[in-house]
Amino acid sequence: MIRTLLIDDDKKLAALLSEYTGGYGISIQSELHPKDALNLLKEKTFDCVILDVMLPDMDGFEVLKHIRSTSNIPVVMLTARGEVTDRVVGLEMGADDYLPKPFDPRELVARINTVVKRRLSSTDGPATDERTNTLNLLRSGDIRIDTNTRTVTCANNEVSLTTMEYQLLLLLASSPGKDFSRDEILSELKGTDNELFSRSVDILVSRLRAKLKPAKPIQTVHGYGYCWLQSTPPTGTVNS
Repeated sequence: MIRTLLIDDDKKLAALLSEYTGGYGISIQSELHPKDALNLLKEKTFDCVILDVMLPDMDGFEVLKHIRSTSNIPVVMLTARGEVTDRVVGLEMGADDYLPKPFDPRELVARINTVVKRRLSSTDGPATDERTNTLNLLRSGDIRIDTNTRTVTCANNEVSLTTMEYQLLLLLASSPGKDFSRDEILSELKGTDNELFSRSVDILVSRLRAKLKPAKPIQTVHGYGYCWLQSTPPTGTVNS
């Protein structure tokens, strides 16, 4: 059962989703007020958060900021009318996915399953990714990626990454010198059956670059996409 926290002040929506998703292996607990939801996240363990942008006292973006300060739990944001601005801001702040209102509950179920599966695959170790199934540690300059523990350090400082940021890092660092188009990155990170937009890749790269400073391993391929600088390639398996 996927344990999900819904943060939304719409009581009717909460009741509807709780009843519907139960038949798909998803249990939903809802909180109407952001502060109560944040306290609940400290007390109980959840696999996913569904977060509405429009909330009383504190908007969804501020709630997301609080969540990301302590946790990398998958977060799907609900955005009114599918506003592109809301999507961009949410992704910049660390949301894993978004869903515009109104939506079909079946699509929410699919999105929950996708973000949770993505999180599980990123923490299962090398066997989940054929590019890294023989690697314990990737080294690229000052950056070290332990694929067993999903730990990333830069200049000996641990870097906290969301699931998508980590997967982007692993994708690029595992193939130094290779140019990845935005479409290739979207396909690798999100799958081809989700609504996507190229701007989300640029946002994700920007977030990752900021977290990897002072290292600058990601190069922009103008008009195309991004690549990991070949001058600091991963060294393969390290036993010490």
